[in-house]
Amino acid sequence: MTYSAQFIDTPPARAELDAMAGAVLVEFGTPWCGHCRALQPVLAAALAAYPAVCHLKVEDGPGRRLGRSFRVKLWPTLVFLRDGQLVAELVRPGDEAEIRAALAQIDP
Repeated sequence: MTYSAQFIDTPPARAELDAMAGAVLVEFGTPWCGHCRALQPVLAAALAAYPAVCHLKVEDGPGRRLGRSFRVKLWPTLVFLRDGQLVAELVRPGDEAEIRAALAQIDP
């Protein structure tokens, strides 16, 4: 799976993410967030080099438990998991190199 432009309809439970094998990038944000929209081309370019990474785009906000379980406070927040374990987290990443460095940690 590569870059996903659409938010998923039903986000997984935290237990499901913790049980996922392999490299997973969870992107927390909203469709109306300017920072989130500005990140999309940069994120797509970074993910192009990592086709094995599962990218899950999760809409966050009040009452959304998954984001709270990762202590998300600002959007976009990128959570990088390897075999269900948190490896890295980027809050409002600055550039593609920063994202690629985190992706390299979960998909060497």
